[in-house]
Amino acid sequence: MTAPQSRHRRALAIPLGMAMATALAFLPNVSASAADTTATTTATVTGASDASDATSLSYVVNVRPGHDTSRRVQRAIGRAGGSVVIAYDEIGVIVVHSSNPDFAKTLRKVPGVDSAGATRNAPLPAQSTTDVGTPQVLSSEQVAEADAQTADGQDPLEPLQWDLPAIKADKAHEKTLGSSKVTVAVIDTGVDDTHPDIAPNFSAAQSTNCVSGKPDTTYGAWRPSAAESPHGTHVAGEIAGARNGIGITGVAPGVKVAGIKVATTAGYFYTEAVVCGFVWAAEHHIDVTNNSYYTDPWYFNCTTDPDQKALVDAITRASRFAERKGTVNVAAAGNESYDLASDSITDPVSPNDGTPSDRVIDPHTCYDIPTQLPGVVTVAATGAKGLKSSFSNYGLGVIDVAAPGGDSTAYQAPAPPATSGLILGPLPGGTWGYMAGTSMATPHVVGVAALIKSTHPHASPALVKVLLYAEASATPCTDPYDINGDGKVDAVCEGSKNHNGFYGWGTVDALAAVTR
Repeated sequence: MTAPQSRHRRALAIPLGMAMATALAFLPNVSASAADTTATTTATVTGASDASDATSLSYVVNVRPGHDTSRRVQRAIGRAGGSVVIAYDEIGVIVVHSSNPDFAKTLRKVPGVDSAGATRNAPLPAQSTTDVGTPQVLSSEQVAEADAQTADGQDPLEPLQWDLPAIKADKAHEKTLGSSKVTVAVIDTGVDDTHPDIAPNFSAAQSTNCVSGKPDTTYGAWRPSAAESPHGTHVAGEIAGARNGIGITGVAPGVKVAGIKVATTAGYFYTEAVVCGFVWAAEHHIDVTNNSYYTDPWYFNCTTDPDQKALVDAITRASRFAERKGTVNVAAAGNESYDLASDSITDPVSPNDGTPSDRVIDPHTCYDIPTQLPGVVTVAATGAKGLKSSFSNYGLGVIDVAAPGGDSTAYQAPAPPATSGLILGPLPGGTWGYMAGTSMATPHVVGVAALIKSTHPHASPALVKVLLYAEASATPCTDPYDINGDGKVDAVCEGSKNHNGFYGWGTVDALAAVTR
């Protein structure tokens, strides 16, 4: 992503924080920078630091899964000046607060510890979405104009949703809206479940707040405050906005949607929160997760660095655990026009909660997480003309599929009656607005995966992914790719018609998902 970035990785809603930053990246000349837990989760409260501790940092300590090793290591954590927030014994990840500057170094020497590292640079409490810019709110006049164009059976704002026919979701809805037995979870900035497009399909029982690294199941804790990013609400509506005669229609308007809040008020997605989010999804029967962010504070986490290696280790364990429990994990590729298959990339934004510097990294050993983790479906964005969005990251062997994420109308203008090249969705407070980014492409893929799961209810995550790729519409390389028409190649696509660096296995196909 471009600095400064929105940590909401994949939404270019033209947006906030990283979330905002990411969102802005797609526009020309804009830069985007508990109640009860299951047996697999053991919380230790004695001596736990308050999140407001101005001297403490948060850490993850990774050990062999199981209670015995965890208990031994927890004693060493106490001796090293750490307090355990929660221990996810099933995956061997312990979340710790400590003000000891040598805490991680000390713990790495403890027998049974695989890795340990600080999850942040700024003291507790300390944005990283993949949207671009700030949301463009729909006016009442635009709502009325769209409603006048509505055909029979459409929701009022559906004529403005060029993205639905782009993946044949409108045709799929003639067959099915998806099953209410399927639940997707939006791991994000929070979801406003009171929005009329989201309320009919929202699952409060499968929602939580994971910001501290430990689930907070207080009713409504999953919601964003008025000061926080609308990113998660927009994403939730894109996936499962109800067909109810109000507002927009989601890709899978008949499935359930849950909110797992993992972003701090400032918009940071820290490792402990993301781990909590994946474990919660695994333990609460979530079929598909949407991950439109990168994990702060490092855009790329280098396994040669002991702190960053620990973060990769922890989130890998959590995402794999979720998949073993039946969850398909989908993540945005990012909005900096990076070739993620190249030999080197200059990362100017890390650490984004400290003092960033231009560092040259190898994306084969330094990972954008969860985007580049094994088993995760990685999504690139396309615009209204079906071309790779100007901001979308790409890379042969990295991108799995593509989906509408929007682009500047100057580059890819939609056919009327749609007027914006961005993606329309709900915003907190009962309004609607446009956003763009790989943040917006990812929920389209999540919606199609939910339709596949609805059609094949017993399909494993592996089979859902196979069907997602096999049913995608093959999209050949755009060659040459000169998105702004200035005579210069803006990105080079490698690969074949059926599998390439811009579109992966192709553009997702909602109709195929419900008919094959």
